[in-house]
Amino acid sequence: MQNAQSELLEAARKKFSRFRGLRAEYGEEQAWETMLIGFPELQKQRMGPLLALPTLIEGFRQSIPIFNTIGMEMEAVDISNRGIDAALEIQKVCPYLEVCKEFGFDIPCHVICELDMDATRRAFPEMKGEILSRQALGSPVCIFKYERPAKQKADAE
Repeated sequence: MQNAQSELLEAARKKFSRFRGLRAEYGEEQAWETMLIGFPELQKQRMGPLLALPTLIEGFRQSIPIFNTIGMEMEAVDISNRGIDAALEIQKVCPYLEVCKEFGFDIPCHVICELDMDATRRAFPEMKGEILSRQALGSPVCIFKYERPAKQKADAE
């Protein structure tokens, strides 16, 4: 677990450093778009197999061991209702809270979570994502909501 967590933090440091440099050179909007180059495709590779399962909760439950390996203590809750396939991803530990300060960011949410959400939206246009709760803003957990139209029985088989 320690090695996976160290790799995660090192990748975050690179991301914060790159974003800070791009923002200083090109401004916020261009930095954002530059950071997104290739990221939606990466999200498709990472999340595609999990999202291909019949329901979001099945995919999220399969990802729990991966998140737990890097020390994030994830839980997932099925909130599907009224023809909407939906799940909450709950993260009890945010490993980015301290690392972001090394690069002059007060909170990690914009450079890490919001960028991830934007890449996910671009990779999977049928899916909506939203950050409902942030540890960086004083909440006890980070909560992400994902939803998409429920698959019909014929689609799921």
